[in-house]
Amino acid sequence: MTTETTIEPTPAGDLTELRDRINTIDDAIIELWRERSQVSKQVGKMRMDAGGTRLALERERQICERFSTALGEDGTALAMLLLRAGRGKL
Repeated sequence: MTTETTIEPTPAGDLTELRDRINTIDDAIIELWRERSQVSKQVGKMRMDAGGTRLALERERQICERFSTALGEDGTALAMLLLRAGRGKL
């Protein structure tokens, strides 16, 4: 026995409101991405100026673990993109 799931049509106004909300969220994500990247670059510069290494592998592992725990596999991919934005490609 198969069951078909139907999706009720959404009124156009509701769809527009939801898309507007997505755009607002995307704008916030973009702003936070840029801010995070700048702060991360400052941290890297300070670490190198103090004679440290370019990368802090333990810190990167912690970030990946945090995102993975919160978001699963996609979280790990997102964390890697954020790390690359702040430190550049390896």
